[in-house]
Amino acid sequence: MAQLTPTLRRGAALLLLLSLAGCRDGEPKPGTVLDEAKQAQRTVESFPAADEDYFKDMDGAVALNAAEVKGRNTWLVWTGGNDRLWDKLATVSVGNLDLLKTLSSHPGLKFSRDNRWNYLGLVNEPCFDKAGGPDDKRFGLWLDQRRADCPKDPFENEQKYPGVAIGARGKNLPAGSFYGYATGVVGLRLFPNPAFDEAAAKKWDAKRYYEDPTYYNDKDLIRPYRVGMSCAFCHVGPNPVKPPADPEHPKWENLSSNVGAQYFWVDRIFSWQADPSSFPFQLFHTSRPGALDTSLISTDSINNPRTMNAVYGLGPRLDIAKRWGKETLAGGGLNNKQFNDFVKDGPLTQFFQPPKTVWTPRVLKDGSDSVGALGALNRVYLNIGLFSEEWLLHFNPLVGGKTITPIQIADARKNSVYWQSTELQTVDMALFFLKSTDPHKLKDAPGGAQYLSSDAAQLSRGKVVFAENCARCHSSKLPPKVPPLDPSAGCAGPDYLACFDKYWDWTKTEDFKSQMRQIVQADDFLKDNYLSTELRVPVTLLQTNACSPLATNALKGNIWDNFSSKTYKDLPSVGEITVHNPFTGAPSQYKMPAGGRGFTRPASLISVWSTAPFLLNNSLGKFNPSPSVAARMESFNDSIQKLLWPEKREKDKVLGDKVPGLIDRTTARSYLRVPTGYLPDALQELQGPLQRYLPWLFGKDGVELGPIPAGTPVNLISNLQVTLDNPSLGERLKHDKKLLELLLKIKHDLKALPPGASDEEARKVFANLAQPMLELSTCPDFVVNRGHYFGTGYQTKEPGLSDSDKYALIEFLKTF
Repeated sequence: MAQLTPTLRRGAALLLLLSLAGCRDGEPKPGTVLDEAKQAQRTVESFPAADEDYFKDMDGAVALNAAEVKGRNTWLVWTGGNDRLWDKLATVSVGNLDLLKTLSSHPGLKFSRDNRWNYLGLVNEPCFDKAGGPDDKRFGLWLDQRRADCPKDPFENEQKYPGVAIGARGKNLPAGSFYGYATGVVGLRLFPNPAFDEAAAKKWDAKRYYEDPTYYNDKDLIRPYRVGMSCAFCHVGPNPVKPPADPEHPKWENLSSNVGAQYFWVDRIFSWQADPSSFPFQLFHTSRPGALDTSLISTDSINNPRTMNAVYGLGPRLDIAKRWGKETLAGGGLNNKQFNDFVKDGPLTQFFQPPKTVWTPRVLKDGSDSVGALGALNRVYLNIGLFSEEWLLHFNPLVGGKTITPIQIADARKNSVYWQSTELQTVDMALFFLKSTDPHKLKDAPGGAQYLSSDAAQLSRGKVVFAENCARCHSSKLPPKVPPLDPSAGCAGPDYLACFDKYWDWTKTEDFKSQMRQIVQADDFLKDNYLSTELRVPVTLLQTNACSPLATNALKGNIWDNFSSKTYKDLPSVGEITVHNPFTGAPSQYKMPAGGRGFTRPASLISVWSTAPFLLNNSLGKFNPSPSVAARMESFNDSIQKLLWPEKREKDKVLGDKVPGLIDRTTARSYLRVPTGYLPDALQELQGPLQRYLPWLFGKDGVELGPIPAGTPVNLISNLQVTLDNPSLGERLKHDKKLLELLLKIKHDLKALPPGASDEEARKVFANLAQPMLELSTCPDFVVNRGHYFGTGYQTKEPGLSDSDKYALIEFLKTF
């Protein structure tokens, strides 16, 4: 029976498009592969950090020293060879993701440079114009053109920053620069494709690439360029206090390196056709603008979109790390670089004590990035594709269906020159952040003063309300003695929850509140205040959607094992939460697992006026695509009202008051599809017979599984657990039996649908499948906009605030 489990997994993978992107038999073992730079015999010294202060007008024109300039350049243009990953994902995603099309302005696309901001939420790079036609110098692609009146991009200098000559690069293609070519989109860089040899060039047809699905829906298609991604893609946005007059035509002075891509439409970027009848589009559509599932590529089969982190107040954040962020490292986590490896004296040396103690910010929303500030920065590069030669050996990208294993820092350091170079450069990035992450104040924004209260009494009351209700999570300035939380006294790891509960009880006392009122009412309260404690708060208290704190990537033995501390891995279970059946609304209890999951670190409230919508998935409040001050305030006012008056939040259209909020459901009838060109060759050859004998699965254009009716809970499908991580034999057999029974039931019920079945008929099928699918769900919490009921009548253990106190609090928050 144990020998059947791979077959069952492959069956599940077929159903969920997990194995249709191609066969992976015969792949090398982890730890044995080299990155392209090492294959090309490049050294770390051949990848110097760029020193040109090209972006000097950004970030409020802050003055930077030489190291800080290099740090900003690394953040904005260094991609570390990840163009290889994004090229591969065009095939793995069966054509949904194609960044070369995202860059294009072909008239057949729904987007171009003219509406790139409004439609995609991407930042147009200054100094470019829209493509007026195919560019013969770019193989007929419709790519943005650099204006003649602008200076050259210094990072394209092939002599100073020579590209990696591998494959066709340096032969029938130029090697280019290791920073690639500017594309007209901030955060995306263009690289000659090493696979685009003379044979590929003969087959290339740019017109068909844009217009002919039988041409571009082909797993063997080789594009002339690969697109690399820098951190800027997800983190650069309009400066809240210097917004562009026209967001489609920003100037560098209108942009900030650190505010986060708050307007980024994942569904339209990662599914370029934005076809509502495609289930992948429906899945990506659950990511509100400015939110992205950070485990999207190394998927844990939990759909948990999270907002793009704004990087504010790194200095104060490091200060509270020294107070609350003590963590113990173990195993591969000990291999992370620390400031001490680069700085021999001064304040940056105090965050690591050999051999295994680190004081660290908690970067990811579940508090799992816990190995030091530099480790967190370095991990980001792996997560966007650095050393994909190794990374992709540890999981099946996008689709899962394979037991995940951890990528080892030791292997990256041994086999990846790109990794070695990144480790040397992230310390300058940290120095840049220390200089450039001051708050953006509403009072400094154009017209901002009109939104601020001049009522001194109301503002004073707002400070009191904040001190007594909010500061316990949202202030890095707390009373000098907080005994319940002292990590040196054992309040970490397995004992953390008990300590936190004592802390929370203390915050309800007059002792805490009186000290906090004094702190908040001080004139310098907001100065150097990170406006978060960065404590790990249990989801049982927050009551927000549990899919983010259920993420598994940082668990022991999982992909980011080397980037989470032993302290994190030793955290206890937070207990039970209430979840709701997405078809009936019936409540049930769900036991949160131990081992690191179940917690969320509080968001910083720095510049909170500019960061709405709210909650960790941007589900609370109205989104406005304009970055103007007026639009930001409109969104802030709507979002803060829904935060403090939960009865104003959006309700589920199907179940209404039966559930405490909104469930993400498909907006149209959709299908899981794999075009013929992406099927393995053997299946392509059998397309005709398969159409005759399996018409419910194979159509004339490939595999089509459905219909999935409009109104289906998206996460019922996306959170289906196809494989278990490190199970015992008994657990695996039990799971695979359930999975096989579900597959057979799905096959039977879909096959029984009549041709042209209505959505209502299809809904009955999915309602019938609900219970077995829920039993195999990685996260059975479907309500996305619930929780954070502090100060409202919904938080049953504490009284709610009066309306006048809520309005006073709002006025104070605007000053952050």
